[in-house]
Amino acid sequence: MGADAYRVLVVDDDPDVALYTSTVLERRGGCEVRAITDPTLARAAVDEFRPDVVVTDIEMPGMSGLQLIELLRADQPDLPVVVMTAHVSVDYAVGALRSQADEFLVKPIASADLISIVQRLAVKGRANREAARPREYVLAVGAHPDDVELGVGGILAAHRDAGDTVVILTMSRGARGGEPEDRQGESLRSAELLGARLFLEDLTDTEITSSGPTIAIIERVIKQVNPSIVYTHSIHDRHQDHRAVHEAVVVAARGVDTVACFQSPSATVDFRPSRFVSIDGYVERKIELLQCFQSQANIRKYLEPDLVMATARYWSRFSSSSDNCEPLEIVRDVDDLSVQSRTRPSASRPARAGGDT
Repeated sequence: MGADAYRVLVVDDDPDVALYTSTVLERRGGCEVRAITDPTLARAAVDEFRPDVVVTDIEMPGMSGLQLIELLRADQPDLPVVVMTAHVSVDYAVGALRSQADEFLVKPIASADLISIVQRLAVKGRANREAARPREYVLAVGAHPDDVELGVGGILAAHRDAGDTVVILTMSRGARGGEPEDRQGESLRSAELLGARLFLEDLTDTEITSSGPTIAIIERVIKQVNPSIVYTHSIHDRHQDHRAVHEAVVVAARGVDTVACFQSPSATVDFRPSRFVSIDGYVERKIELLQCFQSQANIRKYLEPDLVMATARYWSRFSSSSDNCEPLEIVRDVDDLSVQSRTRPSASRPARAGGDT
């Protein structure tokens, strides 16, 4: 099922009808469908599955379809609902409309009509949810050029596609790894390709400290950006600059809701992520970002596309719903980290970007 497939929750106490409806919508409508036969479980299913539209029967034991609509409307007033019934009755139609159903269908329902109505309402439902979704302000802090792109390039690309504002703060120009002017230009090209704002500082490569000017720089950027999410290096890293930036970020971002740490090639075996954020659909974008750093292409094997893809595939073994992931250690998180679970096409929101545990 494609990542952009419309998501439909079918609620019908008749297993045969639920199966038929699901099969039509999946095979002919290209939808991702979840079917339940107990209407009392629908509210939890909506919270977990986040459908674009709900299709429900009216007459069900435990809770009628009209009662279900009222319950769903209390939580999500803009979630489209299609009501189905086997009874042709004006009273049923009026009841459905009063309960704010978006469509009223009489069984047996022609498969073409069902698909057309569900797809039309799914477009509306997805647009409603997207319009209501709060935008995130995301700050990614790295010690050197390409650190951020390598650690969370896929997550940041997902943030941008979700409409979030992304800012990259790079603390040095990587003089020990190449010509500063070359690396500065590469950082600017990568940020432009991503659609991110770039703050490029000039601290001395390999001599970045965890206090003083480092904290002051990060605090200044945080004050300007006011991020809700900060990504940075893990403390579990052999490179002294990476550890120093981590420690400085923890201090400077003490008022930020979510702080998460990415893996670098110099991370140690003590790097132990607890979130595995889906970057399905964003691996190629990540590779494009890394290809901006051509001065490093022949000296940094970890920038090779096949290794980048293999790493994302490896971390997906810890996710039940994604084929490619970026791992994160969590310092602090007030919400679910995956971007894609917010926008739902795909299984796992980038920290309030993402993920499965």
